[in-house]
Amino acid sequence: MNLGFRAIGWKLDWRRFRVYLREKYDVEKAYLFIGYIPENQQLYTSLQQAGFILVFKPVLQTKQRGAKGNVDADLVLKTMTEYENYEKAVIVTSDGDFYSLVEYLYQKGKLETVLSPSTAKCSALLKKTAKERINFMETLRGKLEYQPPNEKAPPRDGTQGSAQSS
Repeated sequence: MNLGFRAIGWKLDWRRFRVYLREKYDVEKAYLFIGYIPENQQLYTSLQQAGFILVFKPVLQTKQRGAKGNVDADLVLKTMTEYENYEKAVIVTSDGDFYSLVEYLYQKGKLETVLSPSTAKCSALLKKTAKERINFMETLRGKLEYQPPNEKAPPRDGTQGSAQSS
């Protein structure tokens, strides 16, 4: 996700995103699947403080690709082992590797939505599988973009004055 937002030119505010998930989709438990690197402990702590339940995957260091912590299977496994414990799932990804999971949840009426950072970077297979249940977060920049403390973003329309609402 982090790379997906950087590709569209902004950084996600994880705390705001967690509030958005709760308010928009009534998400009680928000799992975040992430590779574990000891040096990133401050990041992990801030994500937990924002309300995410972190599921760690060991990270492998390779010469060709650097750090690699593939969490795809973990997300699928958690989604299926918790299947009876949720009404509908919100899956946040642009990765076409999840099309089988999304297709199954869609067919069973258990898919609330797929949230993807951007239309352009989202897998065509995922778009086809999620059908009308896919939403693109690029339209939520005003609500979910990270703003460093004590910095106010300039209005997006180039005018001076109060920020516009989204």
